[in-house]
Amino acid sequence: MVRDPFADEDIPDLQDVLDALDDPDCRAIVRALDEPMTADEISNRADVPLSTTYRKLDLLTEASLLEEGTEIRPDGQHASQYSVAFEEVVIGLADSREFEVEVTRQPRTADERLADLWSEVRKET
Repeated sequence: MVRDPFADEDIPDLQDVLDALDDPDCRAIVRALDEPMTADEISNRADVPLSTTYRKLDLLTEASLLEEGTEIRPDGQHASQYSVAFEEVVIGLADSREFEVEVTRQPRTADERLADLWSEVRKET
């Protein structure tokens, strides 16, 4: 699942975040992602089997903890690339006594916002 590039303030589901952070393979993937990587590169770096890596990438992306982008290759065989989409996750107790999650993200650069906008325009045409 690809996150909505225009939803800078989207709030992930608390249970999705907890499930992802509770999983040792997910944590290994996040630790391994010091730069955008493909699933194969992540699998090798995190020492997680490739089939498991794909499932964990889905879990982390659903929790809005990873972003999925596209690596453009000259041969036309483009690949998904993943990068960490947060700096901090805070779980707190709201006034209503319900748990809530807050995910702090790095601000997107103007170039990233323009690339996201252009990508959305291309999808519509």
